[in-house]
Amino acid sequence: MEAETLSETKEIVQDNLDYTLFSWSKQKGINPIAVKYAEGVYLYDYEGKRYIDFSSGLMNVNIGHGNQRITDAVVKQMQEVSYVTPSCVTKARGELGKKLASITPGNLNKTLFTVGGAEAIENAIKLARLYTGRHKILTRYQSYHGASSAAMSASGDPRKLPVDAQQAPNFIHFDIPHAYRFDYGEENLLKEAVSIFEKIVAFEGPQNIAAVILEGESGTSGCFKYPAGYLKQIKAICEKHGILFIADEVMSGFGRTGKWFGFEHHDIIPDMIATAKGITAGYLPLGALIVSDKIAKQYDDNMLWLGLTYSAHATCCAAGVEVLKVYEEDNLIENAATMGKYVEEQIELLKEKHPSIGDFRNTGLLGCIELVKSRTTKEPLAPFNSTANEMAVMNKVAAKIKELGMYTFVRWNFIFIAPPLIITKEQIDEGLGIISEALTIADTYYVE
Repeated sequence: MEAETLSETKEIVQDNLDYTLFSWSKQKGINPIAVKYAEGVYLYDYEGKRYIDFSSGLMNVNIGHGNQRITDAVVKQMQEVSYVTPSCVTKARGELGKKLASITPGNLNKTLFTVGGAEAIENAIKLARLYTGRHKILTRYQSYHGASSAAMSASGDPRKLPVDAQQAPNFIHFDIPHAYRFDYGEENLLKEAVSIFEKIVAFEGPQNIAAVILEGESGTSGCFKYPAGYLKQIKAICEKHGILFIADEVMSGFGRTGKWFGFEHHDIIPDMIATAKGITAGYLPLGALIVSDKIAKQYDDNMLWLGLTYSAHATCCAAGVEVLKVYEEDNLIENAATMGKYVEEQIELLKEKHPSIGDFRNTGLLGCIELVKSRTTKEPLAPFNSTANEMAVMNKVAAKIKELGMYTFVRWNFIFIAPPLIITKEQIDEGLGIISEALTIADTYYVE
C-alpha cells in the first residue's frame, strides 16, 4: 500500500509539472506538496504527512480549512442557481452587499464584486480616474497590489521589473522609511515619511492625482509598520487636494489584523476599499470594491464604465455570506487579536535564543520575522530582491521548515507568520517550535 501511495503521489506531482505552469517560480527542479485534504490549520499529503499551515495558504484561508458550513452553503446555492449575469440579481448578492455595508465604517455602502484582489484594484483605479477626471495614481514602494497589468504597475514589488517596459503609465511611487532601519527617532520618522509624500504630491501636481493606494497593513513586502499617525496625515492631505484614498485590504482585511480591516488601526475611513482573500477565506474566488455613497451617487444617472462576466457570481457570494457568519459566530476576529499578542510574546522569547532574528513586525495574525547576519549592522540574511545565489541560506531554512512539517511563506530574509484565525496557543507553540529548529541554520551564519 505504501508503494502504491508513493506511486500515486509521484504521478500527481508529475502531471502538474508536465501540464501546468507554476506562478512566481521556475518550472524545473521544484518539489511541491501534493495536498490530498486539509482540515483546520493542517494540510495532509497523500502519504499522510501533516503540515501546519502557518500562512493560511496565501494569507487567505482565514477561517481554516475544511469548514463544511461553507460547503453546505455553496451546494445549496448551486442547487438553485450557480451563475446569473451581473444584470440579474440573487439573494446571496444582496445579502453579502448588505453585510459588507454593516461592517464597514462611515458611508462605505456600495460594492462592486470582482473575481479576486487584482480585479478589485484594477476597478478601483478605473473608478478613481472616472470619478475625479484625473490620471495619476500614487502608491508605495515595497507594496503589492496584484499581478494584472495596472495592479502590478501600482505595486512597488520587484516582480514587476522583468516586464518593466510594459508597465501601465501614470503610476508614481513614493517611499516610507522603515522604523527598524531609521536611526533618528519615531517622531522624526513620521515627519520624514509625511514630507516625502507631500513633496511627491507637489512635484506631480495635486490637480493631476486621482488617488493614493495604500495597504491597510503591509503584507508580503515585509509587514512594514506605518509610523504612528501616518495614514491619518496622508488622508488629511488627500482630502485637502481632492485625492481619493483607496485602502488595499486584499490581505489585511476580514479579521487578519484583529479588526475587520487593517485601516481601522489608524483611525481613518477610506473612500474605497479593495478587498478579496478573506471575504470567502479562499473557499471560492471573490473580490470586492467597496465605495462611499458620495462616489456611488455620481453614477445614479451616469454610466458606470465597469464590468466583469463573473461579477457577483452567485455561488461565490453564497460562500462569502457564510464565511462572514463564521467570523462573527466563532469570534475569529477577537481570537486573531488575542493570538497575535501571544505570538508577539513568544517571538520575544525566541529572540533570546536566536540571534539571527533581527526584527518581528506584526498586527493581529499578519506578521513576519526578519533574519539578519548581525543585529549591529542589521545586514539581512538575504537582501531585497535576492538573486538565487543570495537566497542560498534562506532556501536551507525554508527547506528545513517544510521537512519538519510546516507550510509557510518564506521570501528574501522574511519568514511569515499568518496562520488561520482559528489557531490555538498550542498550535502556535507547535509552529514556532518548527521555526525555532529551522532558525538554528540561520544562526550559524550570524556574525556578532
